[in-house]
Amino acid sequence: MSYNIAVDGPAGAGKSTIARAVAKRLGIIYVDTGAMYRAIGLHILRQGIDPGDERAVIAGCDNAVITLKYEDGAQVVCLNGENVNACIRTEEVGKVTSQVSALPAVRSRIIALQKELAAREDCIMDGRDIGTCVLPDADVKIYLTASSAVRARRRCDELAARGQTCDLARIQADMEERDYRDMHREANPLRQAEDAVLVDSSDMTPDQVIDRILELCGRQEG
Repeated sequence: MSYNIAVDGPAGAGKSTIARAVAKRLGIIYVDTGAMYRAIGLHILRQGIDPGDERAVIAGCDNAVITLKYEDGAQVVCLNGENVNACIRTEEVGKVTSQVSALPAVRSRIIALQKELAAREDCIMDGRDIGTCVLPDADVKIYLTASSAVRARRRCDELAARGQTCDLARIQADMEERDYRDMHREANPLRQAEDAVLVDSSDMTPDQVIDRILELCGRQEG
């Protein structure tokens, strides 16, 4: 039976960075579920579909094939055969993704792929509804969060490192709006699973968060 770790939390909490590092330390696969949803968001954006038009979004998803592969241990997300890792991290794609990923039809499609992968592989998976919906029987569940101000600053620094300009106040406002949408959507809203451990990283370094999760896993590295 596969060993699964579920990490949930709001946008900008550092889930991907932390989960990727934990996967490397434990020698297991990291599954970035947000990247899978972002690929759908990118597809809708490229098709020129209004993300608020549920019927058009669902129809548009019919010709979107999302697959995962691993190269040198790193996850590669493919949209209709194209590696879109470099295209899915913009704020524009993020905003579209937040809208379309709230649709039950879109979520059920991606969740099925996630469940299949977790059943086959030892993995750590991060997202919004991993511990509550995708992997309710995960061996370890973490709810990773931080204040919206800290998360906005981290995201701004991340974008600046890529040479992109950013407006800190706007990013924080967008995050708070995304938090509300994620927590109040009809399909599998963001919430802490009853058996998940809360880890607030507002005043923690990435290494401290990684060590805390490894401690909770109670497993030897490698």
